[in-house]
Order: sequence, then structure tokens, then C-alpha cells
Amino acid sequence: MSLELDTPASAQPRGHRAGPAGGGAARRRSLTRLDLKLSPYLYVLPFFVIFAIFGVYPIVYTVWIALTDRSPLNAEISFVGLDNFVRLITEDPQFWNAVYNTFGIFLMSTVPQLLIALMLANALNRRIKGQTFFRLAIAMPIITSTAVVALIFSMIYARDFGLVNWLLSLFGVEPIDFRASKLGSWFAISTMVDWRWIGYNALIYLAAMQAISKDMYEAAALDGASRTRQFWSITVPQLRPTIIFTLIISTIGGLQLFTEPLLFTSGPGGISGGSQGQFQTITMYLLDVMNQRFQWGYAGAVSLLLFLLIAFMSLVNYLLARRISSDK
Repeated sequence: MSLELDTPASAQPRGHRAGPAGGGAARRRSLTRLDLKLSPYLYVLPFFVIFAIFGVYPIVYTVWIALTDRSPLNAEISFVGLDNFVRLITEDPQFWNAVYNTFGIFLMSTVPQLLIALMLANALNRRIKGQTFFRLAIAMPIITSTAVVALIFSMIYARDFGLVNWLLSLFGVEPIDFRASKLGSWFAISTMVDWRWIGYNALIYLAAMQAISKDMYEAAALDGASRTRQFWSITVPQLRPTIIFTLIISTIGGLQLFTEPLLFTSGPGGISGGSQGQFQTITMYLLDVMNQRFQWGYAGAVSLLLFLLIAFMSLVNYLLARRISSDK
């Protein structure tokens, strides 16, 4: 008579486990490795999908439409190649007038905007009474409607009853028609832009200043450095990456300037930037070509040149700021 002994599961040879349980473990390990490899790409996939729809596709479509004579007035679309670009560069003085106005307003507004924001942030970085109030106050223009800002500044710079002309009359100066002159309109629009965005840049600078180690200022004070010396020798060098960032952002926004000059115009012909286009920017000219003349292909060429101008100026600003930073 043979006896059958029950062998414990733990005493069974390892080869006996290579059944369904072992296959399931291997399958789980494979899925885990696959998950580790694919999960990062799945997490960032929505960004690339949205970017492709709202970023890549519009650029590709603009390139295509700039090479045609697309217009709602034409039943057929003809391929014209680079004719739109040649015509824009060589035969369109209104476009170059818009470029001139855009760069003029950009320089007149951006340089004092960043300098004042830097000085304001440095003042708010010190211990003063009502510090929280002032920090909140400089943020108010950011949340103010651009239409309201333009309306107020239009009244301030009005020719007959404006506040600026009233102040000038106290010194015997004749009233200035800011909308009629090129430099006058540039100055008025620049102050509008500066009032709206100085606080924004000041908050960025202030946040960067808060990250600077206080030990550097204490060591400089022990060496006898004044606050002015500390500002130029410690604060500004430490803020170079932030200054480059605000410079590039201001360049992009300045070359795309549209709302302020459009709302500064009085009358129905606001898109023309004045009676003689004295403050018509590139984006205003783009909208004029597209919606008033219905030349969509030509407008595509304008938008691509604007894109190249913004990219070129941003690169120049970055290289200049980096060169200044390396020299010091």
C-alpha cells in the first residue's frame, strides 16, 4: 500500500510556479515598464495637441495663404508665390510708415517703462509704511479695462478741454493737437501703455528682488557701500535674467500694439491711425488690409513679416542683454 504525502506549497520546487501566476507577474512587470516609459509622454500630450491646433496650424495656414491671392471677393484662389512679399517690401509705403510708427512708440514707451518699474520695485522692496497698500496699488492698472484707460487718456490729451493742454496754458503754451501730430500721438499712446504696464513689470522685479540673499546687502553695508551702490552692484546684476525676460516680453507686446492706438482715435476711421496714418501700427495696418481691403493673401504676408520682426528683435534684445551681462 502506497502512502501519498501532502507536500507543502512552500516545499514545491520553483519550477512548479512557472504557471499562470508566473506569467501574470511577468505581464505586470511589462506593463509597469511600459507605463514608466509612456506616462510622461501621455501627460504632456494635451499641451502638444493644443499647441498644434492653435499654434502650428495657424502658422502653416498663414504661410500658405500668404503665397496666394486669397480674398472673399475672388471665387478662385491663385498661387502667386512671393509676389505679396515683394510688393509689400518694395511698393507699399503705408506698411513702412506703420513699421516706423510701431518702432517709434515701442522705443518711447518701453525704455522708460522698464526703468521706472525697476526703480519702483526697488523702493517697494524696502521697509516703508503702507507697503502692502502700495504693492496692491501698482497692480490696479493691470486689471483696469483697456477701453476705460484709453477713454480717460483721450480726455487727458484732448485738444480743447484736455488736462495736459490746460496745464500747458498756465505757462502760456498753445494747445497741442496730440492726435494730429506724429510725435504728440506717440507720446500720448506711450504714456497710456506705460501707465498700464509699469506696475506689472514692477511686480516681476519685486518678486525677483525678494529672492536675493540679504547677506549680500549686509556684507556690502559693512564694507561701506551706499544704497545706490548696492542697487547697481548687487540688485541689478542679480536681476539680469529677469530684466532679459521683461525686455523680451515688452518687445513682443510693443510690436503687437493695437488696442491703445485704436481706441485713442476719435471718429469712425480709427483703424487708419489718424488722418495721415501718423500713429497706425503694424497690427492696425494688418486689420485694415484684411477687413477693409479684403486682401487676405496680402494680409498673410504682413502677419509673417510682423512675426519675423518680433523674432528678430527678441533675439537682438537677448544677445545685447547677454553681451552686457558677460562684459560685467
